[in-house]
Amino acid sequence: MGNLLYIIAVILVIIWAISFFGGFVDSGIIHILIVIAVIAILLRVIRGAA
Repeated sequence: MGNLLYIIAVILVIIWAISFFGGFVDSGIIHILIVIAVIAILLRVIRGAA
């Protein structure tokens, strides 16, 4: 389950970076992607440390 969260987070960060630097920043959805990715990475770090 942890690996899946990490993979999803990486994919979301890549999508966010492509859309952010590609000039498609018209909607707030793009920034929600990065928040979800950060949360997924934090969950991975917290659960991995425990």
